[in-house]
Amino acid sequence: MSGTAHLLIVDDNPMNLETVARRLERDGFFTHRATSGAEAFAVLEDIPVDLILLDVMMPDMDGYEVLARIKESETWQYIPVIMVTALDDQDSMVRCIEAGADDYLTKPINTVLLRARVNNCLNKKWLYDRDMEYRQVLEDYNEQLQERVDMQVREITSAQMAAIFATSKLAESKDPETGAHLERLRMFCKIIAQRLARSASYQNTVTEDFIDCIYAASPLHDIGKVGIPDSILLKPGKLSDSEWEIMRYHTIIGAKTLRAVAQKHPGNSFIRMGIEIAEAHHEKWDGSGYPYGLKGEAIPLAARILALADVYDALTSVRCYKDAFSHERSREIIIEGADRHFDPRIVEAFVACENEFMHIRQEYKDESEQGGYQQLFAGARMSQ
Repeated sequence: MSGTAHLLIVDDNPMNLETVARRLERDGFFTHRATSGAEAFAVLEDIPVDLILLDVMMPDMDGYEVLARIKESETWQYIPVIMVTALDDQDSMVRCIEAGADDYLTKPINTVLLRARVNNCLNKKWLYDRDMEYRQVLEDYNEQLQERVDMQVREITSAQMAAIFATSKLAESKDPETGAHLERLRMFCKIIAQRLARSASYQNTVTEDFIDCIYAASPLHDIGKVGIPDSILLKPGKLSDSEWEIMRYHTIIGAKTLRAVAQKHPGNSFIRMGIEIAEAHHEKWDGSGYPYGLKGEAIPLAARILALADVYDALTSVRCYKDAFSHERSREIIIEGADRHFDPRIVEAFVACENEFMHIRQEYKDESEQGGYQQLFAGARMSQ
């Protein structure tokens, strides 16, 4: 360690200070000198010191106080300190060690002991520094590795989301009235969730993960329609009671399909929320919905949010059996449905962010609203 280590020697006696410094310099160490605690801290501020030889008996600030401040410092606490004093009693030695000193020397200092204890402390310091360097290298490597993993996960997740969205679009494409429905729906759900997150009642439930999940999972709400026969799904006119029972079954088909995925990928919060949405988005707050007649908070929160978003989108969209309702009329219908169709707190959240709903409804228009191709189907199913 000689030739590279910087040693700070602190002693209020200039003769003792000079004697110790010269001995250590002959061994090839760089020495720095201080005659008080204040001078010692000034040196420590300017120079990266590897070891401190600290006199105990000093005026103003004794060695014990200097040692305590060194060991309390995040910057200096790992610098080894050898206490040097004329006192040769066990109590002083114990007090120094308990205060954090690494070793102890008594005056007059024995040259052999000085060299041995300095080298011993420096070797421990060298090992500590190497360990910290290795830890930092490992930490940097792990951070880089985590960044690479996160990037790959984002890429995989992005691809999965695109595939799932495409599958959802395929299910929706069997119903020609959907247009930009999925794009609007997930934005509506995200906005409501963000509004709920501001409430103390939901701050532990509607987390960032919840918001991300409902945005990603909302397109899965009608994925079960792929299992409904086209003769029913695309039937012109009103469905019979038996056909309507089959149509309702799309909620169970969707949930069953996603549960099969969940068995292969357990613990996936996105899939879990997709199941809740697919199965319960037609349940109603008063228990009059389907498929199970769930009531109130027995209906999963994500499904309650989507239910309102889905109805708003249907009300404000053109259908072959109706013109699009205005935002104002749709708002009235939704408010009237509070405590019956919808969770009243979600209705409150909708009203609070209705301007954002109008903006999204304007931004994501259906093809027919933009003068594009419109397929006409007869029959009214709103009442069903």
